[in-house]
Amino acid sequence: MKTAFYIVLLTFGSSFLGYSQNQPLSPNNNTADTSLVQPESSNMNWYIVQDTVKVLIGKVNTQIKKDNKDLYVVTTVDMTQATTKWVDTTIVSIKNFKPIYHSSYNQQRDMVLHFDSKVTGYYFDKKNDSKTTINETTTKPYFDSNFYPQLIRFLPLSEGYQNSIAIFDYNPTTSTGVITATIKNTELAILNLNGQETKVWKVQTTDDISKNQTISTYYIDVTTRKILKHDIAFNGRLMTMEIID
Repeated sequence: MKTAFYIVLLTFGSSFLGYSQNQPLSPNNNTADTSLVQPESSNMNWYIVQDTVKVLIGKVNTQIKKDNKDLYVVTTVDMTQATTKWVDTTIVSIKNFKPIYHSSYNQQRDMVLHFDSKVTGYYFDKKNDSKTTINETTTKPYFDSNFYPQLIRFLPLSEGYQNSIAIFDYNPTTSTGVITATIKNTELAILNLNGQETKVWKVQTTDDISKNQTISTYYIDVTTRKILKHDIAFNGRLMTMEIID
């Protein structure tokens, strides 16, 4: 989903003018509070923003389930200009969020990743009708790049909190492997959404997927740790996702 957000931002943009650690967070160096993880269902509206005008471009549903061993995150995106829905599934260990499986299906491509001693799977480019077999060796621990926005919710957030996160990302057109996501800043704020004020952690992040050119800002309910809003800014363009239920 991270890569998909950047692709949509670029596409629609042309149409609508405190605390740090030396070692990056990883499953082997994980300060997240797993007791905060609860089954959840949320729906968000996805907008592209020009000045003060918001144009609805899609709807995002996220389902979180868990059992004694694993945590499952299923995200379904229904874009207004797409003929099929995008579906991403991520499975991680409930113990330390070590990645197990990720799949992503949309109009542009299908991708499946199995995380073990190697990262295996495939990438099918539907535009070019080409399939690439994935067989990547890694030398250090990491989180799935598609899971780290969820990971942020469960970290020991506080005023000025900063950190780096080791993530694995597969991209056949750029680079593949273990890269870095960065929490640049965290602050306590009041979010006014749908006429309701909520105390939130405002967490600003960036990552090597976009060569640190895209800034994501998450607004996380202090009490429930639910993501209420997500802003994505790149090169003067802005998208935002806002919870509706």
